[in-house]
Amino acid sequence: EWQEDDGLRLAVADLPEAFAKAIALDWSPLSARLVRASSSYVLGRGPGFAIASEAALKFKETCGLHAEAYSAAEVLHGPSAIVQTSFPVLALGVEDAALPQLVATAERLVAQGADVFITGADVAGATRLPSVPDLHPLVAPLVTIAGFYAFIEGLARRRGFHPDTPPHLRKVTETV
Repeated sequence: EWQEDDGLRLAVADLPEAFAKAIALDWSPLSARLVRASSSYVLGRGPGFAIASEAALKFKETCGLHAEAYSAAEVLHGPSAIVQTSFPVLALGVEDAALPQLVATAERLVAQGADVFITGADVAGATRLPSVPDLHPLVAPLVTIAGFYAFIEGLARRRGFHPDTPPHLRKVTETV
C-alpha cells in the first residue's frame, strides 16, 4: 500500500486462484525419484530461498528424507562437492531477477550428474516441474510453496508416512 503498487495489489487479490492452480499441479516425476531416496538438496535464490528452506524441513518432517536447503550461489561453495550421479536436487525457481543464477547452478549440477528437478525454467538435462506462470515476483514463492505442499503430502504417504503425524514430533506447542 505504501508503494501504491497496483501490480502487487492485483497479484494479492488473485492469490486464491493462483493457489488453486498450484495445488493441482502434477509433480509425479519428482515423487517417483524421491520415493526411495535418502537425501536431497533443495535450492532457491532471492525470495525463493525461504521456500527452499521450508521445503527441506517438510522433506525431513513428513517423509523421513534428509534434505538440505541452499541458496543457488552457496551450494557451489562446498556442498556441491558431494553431488554425484543421480543425486536428487529440487531447484525452486520463480520468475524473478534471481532466476538466471538458479538456472546456472542447475546447469552445473546437471553436468555433475545430478537428477535436477526445476520450476520456472527449462534446463537441458533437468526435469521441469510445472508451476503457475506469470506471477508477480513477490507472490510467486508463496504460490510455488503451495504447490509443493500438495506434492509433499502425496510423497509422504507414498513413503509410508502420515504427513499430519510425523514420528517423534508433536505438532502442537503448549505455552504455560
